[in-house]
Amino acid sequence: MGRVLCVDPGEKRIGLAVSDLSGTIANPLKVLEHISRTIDAARIADLASECEAGLIVVGQPLDEDGQIGPQARKSQRLGEAIGLQTSTPVAYWDESGSTQTARKARIEMGVSRDHRKGHMDDIAATVILQTYLDAHPTLNGEQK
Repeated sequence: MGRVLCVDPGEKRIGLAVSDLSGTIANPLKVLEHISRTIDAARIADLASECEAGLIVVGQPLDEDGQIGPQARKSQRLGEAIGLQTSTPVAYWDESGSTQTARKARIEMGVSRDHRKGHMDDIAATVILQTYLDAHPTLNGEQK
């Protein structure tokens, strides 16, 4: 399957992460400023092509009951728009808690409070992607 591109949609920014070729390790890629759903989808589709991604995973914040709420519907609409721009399959993955996990990881790495300020969208996308990869160990046809 190759690389997996992960999208963490937000109101102002979109965090992106990409896996290594083996589909084992997630790495931050970049942060895009939100413009419009159609333009964002086209930019994400272009990045998927550049990265040679075989799958695009869109983070979808489910509520405490695992149901799709308003924010999750926004993520789904972005995923559908991406699907119209590329033949690369699009999947959805629960992103609940990814920003808090990213913040905690930066604290544990000893990143100073001043350097922790600002957006963590690409780190949150990395957290989402890593949980997806860990839950799908046979993604590339290999047992891990």
